[in-house]
Amino acid sequence: MSGTVHKLELDRRSNGQDGAYSEMLERAHALVPKLRERAATTEEMRRLPPETERELHDAGLFRILQPKRVGGSELDYVALVDFADVIALADASVAWNLANLASHHWMLGMFDERAQDLIWKDNVNALIASSFVFPAGRATKVAGGYMLSGRWPFSSGVDSSAWNMLAGIVSSDDDADGVEYRVFLLKQDDYKIIDTWNATGLKGTGSSDVETKNVFVSDYMTLAVKDVAGGATPGSTVNPGPLYALPVFALFPFVLSGAALGNAQACLDDYVEIARHRASTYNRAKLGDLQTTQIKVAEASAKIDAARLIMRRTCIEAMEDARRGDVPNLAEKTRYRRDGAYAVNLCTEAVSLLFSASGARGLYTTGALQRQFRDAHAINAHIAFSFDAAGTNYGRVALDLPSENLTL
Repeated sequence: MSGTVHKLELDRRSNGQDGAYSEMLERAHALVPKLRERAATTEEMRRLPPETERELHDAGLFRILQPKRVGGSELDYVALVDFADVIALADASVAWNLANLASHHWMLGMFDERAQDLIWKDNVNALIASSFVFPAGRATKVAGGYMLSGRWPFSSGVDSSAWNMLAGIVSSDDDADGVEYRVFLLKQDDYKIIDTWNATGLKGTGSSDVETKNVFVSDYMTLAVKDVAGGATPGSTVNPGPLYALPVFALFPFVLSGAALGNAQACLDDYVEIARHRASTYNRAKLGDLQTTQIKVAEASAKIDAARLIMRRTCIEAMEDARRGDVPNLAEKTRYRRDGAYAVNLCTEAVSLLFSASGARGLYTTGALQRQFRDAHAINAHIAFSFDAAGTNYGRVALDLPSENLTL
C-alpha cells in the first residue's frame, strides 16, 4: 500500500469521534517529512531532539488520550496504534516515544484525583516516563504510603519527562497477603537517571535506567495493578469515560505495536518505490519486472495489512466492551496479549523479508533500510511481543491452567 493510500485509509478512521480524529491525524502526517529528515540526528542524540519534542507538543499528539476535562483529546484507544503507525513512517524511535508517553496521560487518568491534580494543575503538558518491570522495584507499606527502592531498565523518554511511573512489588509481613503489584508515580527529583542507552535499534528513544533508594511515595501517588484490570478505577470519579475503564496490562502490547506497524509500512513503501525504477546490477533487468520482487511485495504487504487489522480490531472491540460496561474475562485478556505479540511478529517478518530481498543496498548506513531493520528487531525484542511468552500463557488459560501473567 503506498503512503498516500495509507494516509487516506487512516483519515477515514474517525470511529464516530466527529472530525477531531482526522484532524489530529492530519497534524501527524504533516510532521512525517521533517521527522524522517531528522532520523539520523535522533539516532545520534539517542533521544528525542528538542525540536521534535516541541513539534509533537505543538500538534497536541502527546495528549491524544488525556482526559477532555483537562484539555486533552480523549480519543479512542485505537489512537495509540494509528498515530504511532503514522509517525513511524518517518522514525520508529519517535513513534515509540510518542505512543509510550501519550499512554501515560491515559494511565494517569486512572490514578486518584489528587495525583492527577498535582501534575496537571501544574502543567497539563508534563511528560511521564515509565518502566513496568515489576521485579525491578521493591516497596514496603508504611504510614500514609510506601517506601520504594529499585533500579529499572528501559525507561523510554526519561530525559524529556518530569515524572515517572515505576512498577514494583509490595512485600507483606503477613504471608496471607502475599505480594502486590503496584505502580508508583515519582517526580524527577526522586530518582536518578543512569545513561545506559547505547543500543542497536530504537536508538533515539533514550530508554535509560532509573534508580531510587528508599523514597517515600504517598498512597494517592500509587495505583494497584488489580485496580486497572478493567472497570472502575480510583480515577473514575473524575474520568468516568470508557477509555479509562479499559484493562491496562491486558492491552499493553497495543501501546507500542503501532511503531512496528508504521516502520514496516515505511520499509514496504521504500522498497516498492525503488523496485519501480531500479535495474538489477547483475543483468540490468528492472526489479519490478521480476516475479520474485512481485511476490515479495505481495507477501510483505499481506503481513502488514493483517497486522494492522489485528491491532485495530482488538483496540476497537475493547472500547466497545468498555462502552457497554463489560470487563473482558481472563481468556479474552490472554487473547489480547497473544494477538498483540503475533501482529508485531508479522511486521518484523515483513521487514526481514524486504531487507533480504534488497540485497547489498541494505548494507549502507546512509539509507533508511538498515535503520528500519534494526528498529523492527528492537521492537520485537520487547517482552510484550514475545510470542513464546504470550502464546504459552494463552495456551495455558485455554487449557484451564493458571495464568502465568500476574498483571492480568
